[in-house]
Amino acid sequence: MIWSRRHSHAAAALALAGLLTACGGATTNKDTAAIIGDLGANGVPAKLGTVHDENTDPNKLLGRPNGYLSKAEFTDSRVKAERAGSVEVFEDASGAEARTEYIQALGKTPMLAEYTYVKGNVVVRVDKDMAPSDAKAYEDALNEIVE
Repeated sequence: MIWSRRHSHAAAALALAGLLTACGGATTNKDTAAIIGDLGANGVPAKLGTVHDENTDPNKLLGRPNGYLSKAEFTDSRVKAERAGSVEVFEDASGAEARTEYIQALGKTPMLAEYTYVKGNVVVRVDKDMAPSDAKAYEDALNEIVE
């Protein structure tokens, strides 16, 4: 009986570890400006644009309950728009996942569609006008930055 209990505790611990990993348990303590710099250092031509504060945040989520800790926009020479995308950093992975699900639900309306990538507590949003392979490079870079 003791042997069974030990193994059931070990199995429960492994299952929990698997769930945490599947939910993007990785996090970063970097702010969005640093992450955009890291994106640029990892092969995409992202340049820091507007760094938002609680007064300029277009979504009114910065620092608020269930909102992000920081938000900044970036430019990319391959997109003609003023803003090629943005980065949002949350307190934890569950906040980033919830935000991603919300954005993707909105994206079912073609006018609001965009590429959305999440890793740990970071969400990277890329303009839909970017070529798919170029947008994918943002996901690859994000996976290198947040481990």
